Order: sequence, then structure tokens, then C-alpha cells
Amino acid sequence: MKTHLLTMSQALIRAMIAQKIEIDGEVVPFFKGVWAIFGHGNVAGLGEALYENRADMPTLRAHNEQGMVHAATAFAKARRRQQVMACTSSIGPGALNMVTGAAVAHVNRLPLLLLPGDVFANRIPDPVLQQVEDFGNGVVSANDAFIPVSRYFDRLTRPEQLIPAFHQAMRVLTDPAECGPVTLSLCQDVQAEAFAYPDAFFRERIHRIRRQAPDARELSDAVKLIRQSRKPLMIAGGGVLYAEAEKALAAFSHAHGVPVGETQAGKSSLPTTHALNMGGIGVSGGTAANEMAQEADLIIAVGTRLQDFTTGSWGLFKNPDMKIIALNVQPFDAVKHDSLPVIADAKIALEEIAAALEGWKADSGWTERAQAARQRWLEKADTYQAIPEREALPTDAQVIGAVQRVAKPTDTVVCAAGGLPAELQKHWRPEQPGGYHMEYGFSCMGYELAGGIGVKMARPEREVIVMVGDGSYLMLNSEIATSVMLGQKLIIVLLDNHGYGCINRLQQATGSAPFNNLWEDSQHMAQFPQIDFVQHAHGLGALAEKVASLPDLSEAIARARKADRTTVILIDTDPKPTTKEGGAWWDVAVPEVSTRPQVNQARTDYERARGAQRIGN
Repeated sequence: MKTHLLTMSQALIRAMIAQKIEIDGEVVPFFKGVWAIFGHGNVAGLGEALYENRADMPTLRAHNEQGMVHAATAFAKARRRQQVMACTSSIGPGALNMVTGAAVAHVNRLPLLLLPGDVFANRIPDPVLQQVEDFGNGVVSANDAFIPVSRYFDRLTRPEQLIPAFHQAMRVLTDPAECGPVTLSLCQDVQAEAFAYPDAFFRERIHRIRRQAPDARELSDAVKLIRQSRKPLMIAGGGVLYAEAEKALAAFSHAHGVPVGETQAGKSSLPTTHALNMGGIGVSGGTAANEMAQEADLIIAVGTRLQDFTTGSWGLFKNPDMKIIALNVQPFDAVKHDSLPVIADAKIALEEIAAALEGWKADSGWTERAQAARQRWLEKADTYQAIPEREALPTDAQVIGAVQRVAKPTDTVVCAAGGLPAELQKHWRPEQPGGYHMEYGFSCMGYELAGGIGVKMARPEREVIVMVGDGSYLMLNSEIATSVMLGQKLIIVLLDNHGYGCINRLQQATGSAPFNNLWEDSQHMAQFPQIDFVQHAHGLGALAEKVASLPDLSEAIARARKADRTTVILIDTDPKPTTKEGGAWWDVAVPEVSTRPQVNQARTDYERARGAQRIGN
């Protein structure tokens, strides 16, 4: 048997280079590159291996370990989970900085390879710099924090362990049901140790993402249940886009007269102009989808895990006879709430169900009501996005309108946390799949700017517009410098409402006093911060300007399109107004006892709302 004497690090990178994937008939590398911040735990081992193979495995330098994981996660999402990136850090703080990013990928079911350095397997120099010691457990290290946020975790304490560990890693990264972050914890001495690896370990392997057909009995049961329904509603989740099932979804909805609501992850599954696209559903959804959801007698959930923002904490659906068909590749998601599961690829299952339903349509009155509700909602949404008649600080919705008026169908808007996701789910109108990129599974502040880089790397032909509040911007902005360094141009619209406006509104909605969210309500503030965001962005190498009005914002975006690098456009906004129409109740526990009458009243309202919850997760 032919072998190659290589360090574990050299073998790992060569094995990664050998992995290919077929996309639309073209074979391309599965790993697009490795994000790296080097330290003593990975610079000598993995760093040297990356240098030797830099022509075949690009190494990308970031400024924050969490940020580089967000970029890799966004890349995988924008590539519909068909290509991935890896991230490597040193031990200790570098590794732990990646854990939040790992959780983002885990919650959103996105593939990611994490390669944190670890302590010495031989333990001779213990305790090494940055080592976390457990007084009662000699095998614990900081990297154990990755275990609950990894789909597969392995700690390599011998170089030959790489072979089975890497095979398992590839299984998870390419499995549509199990896919998520994989962590291979690399002891720093083992990274540099050599082993005679078999030649077969480095042979090219071409992966093809599995498309599982539905079980015949599950398919038959689903068709029967659909035929019995009179008021069906589909919910499109992220799985529609990952399965490239948007055309099948559109055809199904059109042929059978079934309206479709979109989750945050599923938004852009249908073009906004589709006659039965109801728009966003749930807590941050619009009136059209939520009106239909309240009366629906059947929910056809496609590629969604039905989280609380989608279901209004399971208080959205008012029809006592409502049933659920859950079409999902992952059984864990398909059996929630006593759903009828259809375990299958979304594209194949939708096509097979549609064929079995030939000639069947939803009640015509239901379809017509959906179309009318959609039109009413779009007209109402227009009023929120319009330029106000009097001078005042603009709302989030008005800023969205100003951006949308100069947007192109090929643009992608990126966002993650705060009040913007709710307003964007209501108001952004994508016409192409992937035109809406929202991280709302983990709602991670700081994802936006780094995530924008990942989207741009995945879709360089698109203009990527990142919309971010000042709170998220201040949490993680260093990757602006990365975008400039790598030539990954972004248009960043920065909305400054002087604090955490979203949580300030939620705080008051639960009866509490405004406290510790906006600058003006902070307890120990010596002076109001006068942050010069424009100068800050300039300092990171970007172009930047502040605009005073919504028309100025639209003009600034037009200028940014022509710019040669990332541009930050700052606009002051009002932290208080939001879109009143749309939305649904969200279960946020209110104190049962309080000295504030407002809290006691909020508790009464809360208990009343809980009575409408559907029980049985």
C-alpha cells in the first residue's frame, strides 16, 4: 500500500483539497478556503500546512475569530449548503471566540468546519499558555465548549485519528439532514506529528448532495390530508432554498391555489410578485400571512423547524381542527406538534405531492381571500415605506423604503438582529432566491458585517447591502477592514438610534420602565456618547458618509454602487416607531409579581394570551 509521510496538519489540508462537489453538472472544490487567525496553538502546525498548500487551499485572514465563523456560515448559506469554508484558531480565547459562531451555524443547520487548536496531548508542558484546567477532570479543555454546538466533535490526540474523524466530518457536512458545524479539536503537538497516511485518503472524492424521496405511505397520507382540507396554508422555510425547491413551491402554490407564508430563513423562496406569496408569517410577519394562518385548517410546513417567531409561540393558529404536514429532511423537525411527517427532500416531495393532487384545488373562496389579503397588505406596507410629509427622524421602515426604491432584483440584503429583522420581513420585497439573507435562528448581534463578506464571496455577481443598527455595529465591526483587505465590497446602511431600540420597545411592552437600553436611559452615563461612525469607518479603510434625509440615502446608495470598496452610509433614526399592522403574539414571560401597575397589567394580558397556545412540542 502506497503511503505518504505527512504531519497531521499536512494530511488534513491535502484531504480537504481532495474533496469536490458536483453542482449543476460542474465539479468544483467543496472547501472554498480556510479563515485563519494564528496563535501558538495553530501557527506552527496547521499554519505551515496551509502555507505549503496556499495555491490550492486559500487562507483568509480575519480580525476576530467570531467574525470569521460568521463569514464562513453566511457563505455556506448563500451557497445553499453546497460549498463550505473552514476556520482555525489558537487555543483558549481564540477557540472560545468561535463558539458563538458555531452556535449560529448549529441553530441554522449550516455546514462549517472548525479547527481550533488544543492543549498538548502528551501533557508534558502542562499547563500551557491559555490552557483551561479542571481540578477534577484531566481531559477537559476550553474546546469542550464546542460539544453542544457541534453536529460532530472529535479531539485528535494521535495523528492517525485524523482518518476516521475526517470521514465522519465529511458525512455530516454533506448530509442535508444532519448538516451543521463540525469541530475537529487539534492538539497542538499532534498537529506537527507525522504518520504514514495511505494514498487512498487523498484521492479525489466527488460528493453529490443526497435527495431523499418520500416514503410511499407518508406521501399517501399527506395527499389524503391535503384533499380533505379547505383552507390550506403553506409555510416556506430555509429548507426550500437549500433544496433548490423554489420553482416546485411556486408551481405547487399556483396549480393548487394554496397561499404561502415565508419564515425569516425562507423569505425569497417566492418572488414578491407571486400572486399567492403572503409574505412574512409570525411574530414579525405581515397581516396577510397571519390572517390566513389564524383560519387555516391545514399547515403544510416545508423545510422549517417551526420556531416560536414563525408560530407566534404556537398562539397564531386559531382553528381548533388545524393539522400540520411537516415536510423536512430531518425527522427531529418533522414530528413536532403531532405533525404528519413527510421525511424527504423538499423539491422531490413537492413535485410528487403535486402530481398526486392533479386536478385538486383549494376552495376558490379561500384562494381569492388570500389574494385580496395580500393586496391589502402590500398597499398598507407602501404607506410605511413612503417619505414622510414632515421633517422628522425616519423610522426603520422608511429607511427600508429608501433603500428598496433604488435596489435591483439581483441585490441581496443582509441582516441579523434587533428591530430591523421584523421590519425587513414585513417590508423587503425580493424577486430572486437569495435576495434576502437573514440570520434569525440565533439572532446574533454582530453577524451582519462579517456575514455580508461571506455572502459576497459566495455570490460575487450580486450587490450585497448590509443593514445594521448601531448596537450590532459596535459589537463587531472589525471585519469592515477585512472586507476592504479582501476586496469584498459591501454597501453598509448603518441606522443609528442611539442604543438597543428593539429591546427598549420589548421592555416597555412587558410593563417595565425604559432602562439600560437606549443611551438616554442608561443609569451610570457620564455623558451622551458622540460616536463618529463616519470617521470610524474611514479608519477601517472604508468609504463613509452621513446622510440627513431619505432621498439623500437613496442617492448615497447609488454612489456606493460605483465605489471601488466597502461604503458605510450612516443615517439617524427614531428608535420608537414600528409597523403597527402585522405581527403576532410572542411568549416573553412577564413577572408574576411587581410593584409596577404596568407590569401587573402586562402579566394579566400575558396569561390571557397563553390560553391560546397550542400545546405539545
